[in-house]
Amino acid sequence: MNVFRVTRLTGYRARVLTDRIALRRRLDRVTGHLETPVAVIDLAAFDDNAERLGARAAGKPIRVASKSVRCRTLLTRVLSRPGWRGVMAYTLPEAIWLVRSGVTDDVLVAYPSVDRAALRELTADADLAAAVTLMVDHPSQLDLVDDVVSPEGRPAVRLCIDLDASWRPAGPLHVGVRRSPVHSAVQAGTLARTLTSRKGFRLVGLMCYEAHIAGVGDDPPGRALRGRAIRLMQSRAFPELRERRAAAVRAVREHADLEFVNGGGTGSVSATSGDPAVTEVTAGSGLYGPALFDSYRSWRPTPAAFFALSVVRRPAPRIATVLGGGWIASGTAETSRLPVPWLPEGLRFKSDEGAGEVQTPLLGAAAEQLRPGDRVWFRHAKAGELCEHVNELQLVDGETSTPALTYRGEGRAFLG
Repeated sequence: MNVFRVTRLTGYRARVLTDRIALRRRLDRVTGHLETPVAVIDLAAFDDNAERLGARAAGKPIRVASKSVRCRTLLTRVLSRPGWRGVMAYTLPEAIWLVRSGVTDDVLVAYPSVDRAALRELTADADLAAAVTLMVDHPSQLDLVDDVVSPEGRPAVRLCIDLDASWRPAGPLHVGVRRSPVHSAVQAGTLARTLTSRKGFRLVGLMCYEAHIAGVGDDPPGRALRGRAIRLMQSRAFPELRERRAAAVRAVREHADLEFVNGGGTGSVSATSGDPAVTEVTAGSGLYGPALFDSYRSWRPTPAAFFALSVVRRPAPRIATVLGGGWIASGTAETSRLPVPWLPEGLRFKSDEGAGEVQTPLLGAAAEQLRPGDRVWFRHAKAGELCEHVNELQLVDGETSTPALTYRGEGRAFLG
């Protein structure tokens, strides 16, 4: 069975993509009183994405990935919807902040933490320790916690095993990201036995994020051969992962009564939710619909996040230059990490300049119609990284907008 089906455009997404002229006019009207750069979230698109992701999860709860949102107002908004439950945070200080500020009482920290101050704060508060789960993949990470606060002087620390999801078809061949050293069911069971024997800890979960499936678009523009290769890889890798993940869950359950088994991401919500071993899925990027997801065939979110820069000069008849623009996404250094000029249609970067930190020349027929003071709307390649460039997002609802602070606007730079 092919779980990665191609979907047709319907509903709100179809209207957004087919009437970009109207979208540009509306965004210009609603934010015209604001100076650029200005970043917006179209709430109709955001809510549409949240609803469609919920439907794709087929009844399993979705844990929202905060890294892809980075705005407490929007985290609260999506968590108020049916089917969305809990947060996957990217640092322990962030998790503590989200709990203390009332966003959630259930946070899974997606990466191991060695932040001693945060560990001290976590273990000093029984309610906080009950709300936050730490990620581990080696016993030495527990040693660090014990060095901060001895087991006798703290509440039990909740733990989740990070099971490596990468595909290893033969010998040293490794397909996927380099995350946890725990790859096999035997390794997972061995680690679980060690964790449950340690005083002051409680093993409650297992996570297995299939980045090579959820985080890799299978239809890259202009690269048909690469797309076919990715689809072939994913069709082979996912069945292997389902079998291995199920075996790992069985091995871990011999030592601990797991509360949850987490998997997936925006690009694999439907496929991962169909895995019987998984009890919850994670999604976040799909709420904003960044440009990287234009290369997915199985599901493409509605573009909801945009940022505008102003044209400041015209160095040539078919060139319009905006101030700023170098909002580059993390990952491999390639053109897919550049923002996408979206409105008006028909703009492209100058090949020898790209998106510059202080100025960005844009070429194309549409550039001829632009004048100083006009706006160009872009889409970021990734989701939450947009919020590292602005203090607030304008939440656009029809013809009105309301500002909402980003993490940066609240003075929070958890990886800065």
